[in-house]
Amino acid sequence: MPTVADVFIRYHDSYIGQFGPGMLPSHRRTIQHIVTCRTSRLGGSLYRCPSCERKHYSYHSCGDRHCPVCGADSAERWAQAQSARIPRVPCFLMTFTVPHGELSALIRSNQNDLYRLMFSASSQALKKLCVDPKYLGAQPGMLAVLHTWSRHIGYHPHVHMLVPAGGLDPRGKWVPTRYPDFLVPVKALSKIFRAKFRDGLKELGLFDALPAAVWKKGWVVHCEPAGRGPELIRYLARYIHRVALSNRSVVALQNDRVTFRYQPVQTRTWKTMTLPALSFMARYLQHVLPRRFAKVRYYGFLHPRCSAKLDAIRDQLGLIQPLPPPDSPQPMLCPHCQTPLLLIENLPRTRAPP
Repeated sequence: MPTVADVFIRYHDSYIGQFGPGMLPSHRRTIQHIVTCRTSRLGGSLYRCPSCERKHYSYHSCGDRHCPVCGADSAERWAQAQSARIPRVPCFLMTFTVPHGELSALIRSNQNDLYRLMFSASSQALKKLCVDPKYLGAQPGMLAVLHTWSRHIGYHPHVHMLVPAGGLDPRGKWVPTRYPDFLVPVKALSKIFRAKFRDGLKELGLFDALPAAVWKKGWVVHCEPAGRGPELIRYLARYIHRVALSNRSVVALQNDRVTFRYQPVQTRTWKTMTLPALSFMARYLQHVLPRRFAKVRYYGFLHPRCSAKLDAIRDQLGLIQPLPPPDSPQPMLCPHCQTPLLLIENLPRTRAPP
């Protein structure tokens, strides 16, 4: 089966030739990383199996977070660390979305500023309602993740948020939610989210770039109970460190066209979409984030600087939090006989196997 890298390797020259003058530096870097990932151009190591005497070459990964083959290890490390931090209590999974159309286009043209604004508007809106005594009357904890894609890798910026079902009141006491399936009213939350985003646009001088009709559209916030913290972290890890499209989703590459499969929201059926190769690359690259932009952010008692508050929550609830397992490198095994391989030589960049 073809891979995302196969598409980029075959068509990257054509893509740069057509779009080069207007390409973002981050898109150029991502293309370079994907086409060289796990190839001799990045160097690697030569191993020998002491049992069957076969030699094996292992080339370095590019490490780019937008590369479809480099996310699995990062996801596992992140899940282990966060599972040891988040309290083992019921949690809500929330999604903050903005209207399609003009607003999506504006966000795509001002990614650094407006991705940050999506984070701040959503977290401030939720905190405003949570501290209200009518609902929770306490400071919440929030783990927020930016996603920019829809199921068919169209551009659809939105924020997912994991929120434990409770918070800390002004005295530092844990206050659980009053009902297991209710945190705050989502209709009120969506209006506050919209207002916070609107005010942020005014501060950035971008408010007049949008037609008035945008503020009459629905700003949807979804909230549902979704399990306990550590278990939910494991679920989220698959989405936090994956890219817009995995290699498993690419089903064909022929006649300069790419066919990939996707599963529409709230369905169990798979569909396919076929795009010209350059259009596929453009659709993939629009999800490349600005350099060093943090796509996962923490607020309230889940902020990294609030470890004392997290300890207080565990003490009050009598929770025993497991320590993250230590990182222990696993030996490479021979694919033929499963014997641990012996390192023979480190290979410099650009060296290919004989």
